[in-house]
Amino acid sequence: MLFTHHRCAFAGAVTLALVGVALPPQALLGAGPATAGAAGQPVTAAERPGLSRFYDQKIDWGKCEDAGMGIPEDLQCGKVTVPLDYAKPGAATLDIALARFRATGDSRGSVLLNFGGPGVSGVSELAAGSDYFMGLTDGYDVVTFDPRGVGRSSPVSCGDGVADPTGGPAEDTEPDSDDPQAALKLIRKSADACAKHSGPVLPHIGTVNVSRDLDIMRDALGDKKLNYLGFSYGTRLGAVYAAQFPDKAGRLVLDGVDTLTEPLGEQALAGTEGLQTALEDFLTWCTDDISCAFGQDPRTAREHMVDLVRSLDEDPLPTEFGEPFSGQDLAGALGQALYSKKLWPALSQALRSLVEDGDTRGLMRFSAGGIAAPGNGGLVDEADIPLDNLPAALMAVNCADDPDRPTAARITRNLDRLRAEYEEASPVFGRYRLTQVLMCYGRPKGTDYIREDVRDVDTPKMLLVGTRGDPATPYRWTVETAKRLGPSAVVLDNKGEGHTGYGSSKCVHEKVDDFLLYGRLADAGSSCGAQERPPS
Repeated sequence: MLFTHHRCAFAGAVTLALVGVALPPQALLGAGPATAGAAGQPVTAAERPGLSRFYDQKIDWGKCEDAGMGIPEDLQCGKVTVPLDYAKPGAATLDIALARFRATGDSRGSVLLNFGGPGVSGVSELAAGSDYFMGLTDGYDVVTFDPRGVGRSSPVSCGDGVADPTGGPAEDTEPDSDDPQAALKLIRKSADACAKHSGPVLPHIGTVNVSRDLDIMRDALGDKKLNYLGFSYGTRLGAVYAAQFPDKAGRLVLDGVDTLTEPLGEQALAGTEGLQTALEDFLTWCTDDISCAFGQDPRTAREHMVDLVRSLDEDPLPTEFGEPFSGQDLAGALGQALYSKKLWPALSQALRSLVEDGDTRGLMRFSAGGIAAPGNGGLVDEADIPLDNLPAALMAVNCADDPDRPTAARITRNLDRLRAEYEEASPVFGRYRLTQVLMCYGRPKGTDYIREDVRDVDTPKMLLVGTRGDPATPYRWTVETAKRLGPSAVVLDNKGEGHTGYGSSKCVHEKVDDFLLYGRLADAGSSCGAQERPPS
């Protein structure tokens, strides 16, 4: 079960346009004071009386739609209504899709799950991976949701025919890599395409507003306190909630802890290095098998992988969806598959199909978000959710959450020396991850609330799980975030590998369930070693 996608899904024409561009993060970002962006500042019901009608809701739970994909019969679906713009609660609204499994016995309330991304559909993920969370139904209704802009909650998109997650239309040709103005023009055009196709929700997307939605959900569920389990990006959401609504925080668990302070450029480099390490581990594992597409020598396999990415960038393969499959699409698929060793056999098979038969279908399933939630979980007609929703939402949320913007002058001035840093970090993922640094160019400035104000929270004890071998959220982020959040944060050191611990370590799984169900919290400095997998 892959329920912890991280913030890295960037490929296609814009990445190709930059052709290996790399840059010291601080050189890209414009100087000057950070100011609140479109996401705004925290708002509570007491501060805005107009919000009271949203806190008087009752959820009408019913059977989830099933399009023949085997949706669990006991999964129920519902929705809550929230303001589109919290500054204007009397104006437009939007509906947030929810799903739940009822408690098997006496319920003490709900535990809400967020599966990460940003951009991952909680409804689909819970439907696909329900077995992981059945232990929590001993005392809770297990509830999840599609955040605003995601899945069934007013999904954002960059439009039909978009060749990449940053919105570059398919008919665009690749700009000359030596022409920074052409690359900047394409990125800005991409931002315009996303704004055009996403509708009114786009200016109001972002974690600050999702946290407000989360509090409305808490109230609609009848819970006085929020009990919460968030993975990867979901840890950012949990931390923001703790800062915005400290008096409503119950038992909070953050697994695969995100950074609250590092700019996107630094995050991209950390992710690039982590993915390269994970790729090398995968190739070492793969080459132990005679069926590995890259032979039986790990060093040669790494060279073949680099050559394959470059070859596909020069000559992409056609696909049944009409869009070509490039080397950057391969990098994106690899990035998703490398988050969990459980996915390595499927990745090996998909790579063999690509190399031997030119078949991209297996890898494209990873690009769409992993194999845990095929399609959209079968809960609605796939036509109702744009195919590019996950990467479009990922990009929109990350831009809304970060006040830094790469300036045209700095990009232009440094273009000639951009390649080395990211290429050195990874010849496979460098170009792909660099797009994360540049993707917010041309978009409105994001909020500075998360970076400036999410600190020293006054909440009950919360559990932060950091995994030493996590390729997406480095363990140091867990330590740094715990220190930033203050004495309330207790760290569980998972000495395993893979992205997050709950789905890969029986020890972590048991300690998290003990805390959520019974309030038993691991001591500060507790750890988990190598363990067998939890229930699946």
